[in-house]
Amino acid sequence: MVNKIEHIGIAVKNIDEANILFEKLLGVPSYKTEIVESENVVTSFFQTGTNKIELLMATDPESPIAKFLEKKGEGIHHIAFDVEDIESEIVRLKREGFVLINENPKPGADNKIVVFLHPKSTNGVLVELCQEIK
Repeated sequence: MVNKIEHIGIAVKNIDEANILFEKLLGVPSYKTEIVESENVVTSFFQTGTNKIELLMATDPESPIAKFLEKKGEGIHHIAFDVEDIESEIVRLKREGFVLINENPKPGADNKIVVFLHPKSTNGVLVELCQEIK
């Protein structure tokens, strides 16, 4: 089952400018920036209390984030949920009729493995499931 909202992902055109903006907005600096090769993005994370924001900037014009920015512009890209056992959640959600974009967990940012649910099966919201790598 889902434990909590892990983070909210926000697509940005320029991660350096967005980092400055969110640092001012949230009153805290980014605690981590990393490149996620599997998604062709650079990410930057902010945490306030138990809440996290992930900024995502494309590193390749063909990446999903680049395509999202081209189509919709900057803004909320996805909501991520923390799960204990991503494999059992994949089975459960498929049984419930959800469509997965990737059915095999892959490396994500911030020490997680991830899968994505297609927005067509989640009322237009891109959903990410995250499990901490132990």
